[in-house]
Formats: sequence, structure tokens, C-alpha cells
Amino acid sequence: MKITNKRLKREKKTLEAMTRLYCKDNHDSAQAMCTQCEELFHYACQRIDNCILGDKKTTCAKCPIHCFKPEYKDKIKKVMRHSGPKMIYKHPILAFYHLLDNKLKPILIKNRMPK
Repeated sequence: MKITNKRLKREKKTLEAMTRLYCKDNHDSAQAMCTQCEELFHYACQRIDNCILGDKKTTCAKCPIHCFKPEYKDKIKKVMRHSGPKMIYKHPILAFYHLLDNKLKPILIKNRMPK
């Protein structure tokens, strides 16, 4: 399923910027992402593409579903913790929109919520 929604495209762009910042600072990758970070980015994009909430989703941190495999979840958290504060200076517009997206209320899906 190809994403045509502007918000989800922006979410992927933000994710790419954060992954590139992390990779540059931690893996000495000046231009392109290393293979590890590239794999993580593509996995996360695949999760966004296949999200059942579609354009109604909040940020992954607030999502009630948590579809990432544990090993990828730990890696992406590391990337977010490292790059999040830097985004304000490096990519202020993306950071601003990410903060707005984070204010969206998570959608409750029947039979999908933990009890």
C-alpha cells in the first residue's frame, strides 16, 4: 500500500532525518546511512505503510498497538532519544509538526486494546 497522505509522508521524512542524525553521530556515516540504520529506517517505513490506523494514527510512542518487533523497538527508541532534541535545531519544521502529531489522541480499536 503506497502512502499518499501528507501527514504520513511527513512522518517518514521526520523518521529519515532522525535516523540520519543518529547514524552520522554514532556510525561515522557522513552522507548515506549505514546498512544497520538503513534497515531500521525501511522497517519503520514498512510499519507506517501497513498501519491499520492509517492517517488517523498518532505518533508511534502513543499508539495502543505497538507493532514493532522488540529488537526494532529498542533500536528506534535509541534513535529517537538521541535525535529528538537535535531536531529542534537541525529540522525545526519537522520537529514542530512531530510535536503537533504527538498531541493527537490515540484511536481506540475494538478488540485491539490491552485489558
